[in-house]
Amino acid sequence: MTTTTDTTKTGTAAKSWLREHSELGVGAALFLLGVLVLTDALTMTADIGQRGPVGPRTVPLVVGAGLLVVAVLLAADVLRGGRGQAEGGEDVDLAEPGDRRTVLLLTGVFLGFAVLIGPLGFPVAGALLFWGSAYVLGSRHHTRDPLIAAALSLLTYAVFDHLLGVPLPGGPLMGVL
Repeated sequence: MTTTTDTTKTGTAAKSWLREHSELGVGAALFLLGVLVLTDALTMTADIGQRGPVGPRTVPLVVGAGLLVVAVLLAADVLRGGRGQAEGGEDVDLAEPGDRRTVLLLTGVFLGFAVLIGPLGFPVAGALLFWGSAYVLGSRHHTRDPLIAAALSLLTYAVFDHLLGVPLPGGPLMGVL
């Protein structure tokens, strides 16, 4: 009987320790992300004809190394007893659970955007993304919101595609825009 009680106490103590040090999970995720970024950067083929000393590997190497440093520093801080502060914003009630419905609907809007950007192009899919996000977050202006979403999507498309030179799929509107 004492072994069952000891096992229960040990299991409870382990869960308690993990709950008190939950930030280690964030540190582990940052570390894995850093390793992924560094691995991807080191296996990237660099163009020999690049201009200047800074090539396409530079930024991923710096970001990956930074992620590893932050992960190690976070883990060291947590193991020394450091804890993150709970959010104390005046508009946040920590006693209330999160709004899962809104999160799931926003996830659906983003997944819909990812599926529709290929066949419909960025201007149409982006307008649906912006309008859907506004609707899910509570805006109910049925004439104004789609117009703002369309204008924002077209502006974003023009800035990225024409000014910055980042090609975005135009979809059926490719010849018009």
